[in-house]
Amino acid sequence: MPTAVSRRAPTAPKLDRADKRDALIRAAIDTFAARGFFNAQVADVARAAGVAAGTVYLYFRGKDDLLISIFERTMQEAIADGRRSVGALTDPEERLREIARLHLGRLGRDRALAVVFQVELRQSTKFMERFSSTQLREYLGIIRSVIADGQTRRVFRAGVSPTLAAKLFFGALDEMATNWILSRRKYSLVAEADAIVDLFVGGLGKQR
Repeated sequence: MPTAVSRRAPTAPKLDRADKRDALIRAAIDTFAARGFFNAQVADVARAAGVAAGTVYLYFRGKDDLLISIFERTMQEAIADGRRSVGALTDPEERLREIARLHLGRLGRDRALAVVFQVELRQSTKFMERFSSTQLREYLGIIRSVIADGQTRRVFRAGVSPTLAAKLFFGALDEMATNWILSRRKYSLVAEADAIVDLFVGGLGKQR
């Protein structure tokens, strides 16, 4: 008489430590965007990730550490992409255009990340002070170097502080991303990149 062969349900592949950490960051992004950072609990993040609450503490010190990790990972990606794009182009204006497209494209593809990055991260002075002195300064440095190079090549006018110009350029991208989140109108955020660069480079002066 043939013996019955027991069939076990296939088990899901185990994630390594880096993958599990990324999964928790993704769950935190979605949770903070949906509930708000101050209203969300670590247990909510764990539930969204499908793990026990204690598992979160194996990777993060707590809710604040999750928020910091979201910022740091996003900025590390932005810095890496920015350096790569700047290195691949020679024209300063095209460099700015590519930075704008990458910046707006990253947030435009992930609304939850945009909400956390543009809104939830700005709720605390403590976070903002830390952010301004770390990766954000490095990111602004990439923009500044592009503008300074454009001045050296006489593509951009001299006499303007490249540091100030970099902050203004970042501020324009930042404001457009925030406006996109708050707007009831559905539109492509990355599609705004060219208009921002055109206005930034050309200014409001009448074309001759």
